[in-house]
Amino acid sequence: KAALDDKTMLDAAVPFAQALAGAVAAGVPMADAWRTAAETARAAAGATAALVPKIGRARPHAEKSVGTPDPGAVSFALIVGAV
Repeated sequence: KAALDDKTMLDAAVPFAQALAGAVAAGVPMADAWRTAAETARAAAGATAALVPKIGRARPHAEKSVGTPDPGAVSFALIVGAV
């Protein structure tokens, strides 16, 4: 069940990982690749505001949650941005 509750965090983590891997594969220095990937995660976390939660703690709020980004995705984006 815990893995399902954290699924929306993947909405930021997967784009971050893909952006980081792509940039590193293209020869971008790690610091620059990380910065780009962190921005990708931030944008992806913001995009979760358009989603209706179907699992996790926000699920009971359903339509009332639309317009609010997923806290797990936002937290992930903040962490990778700070790193």
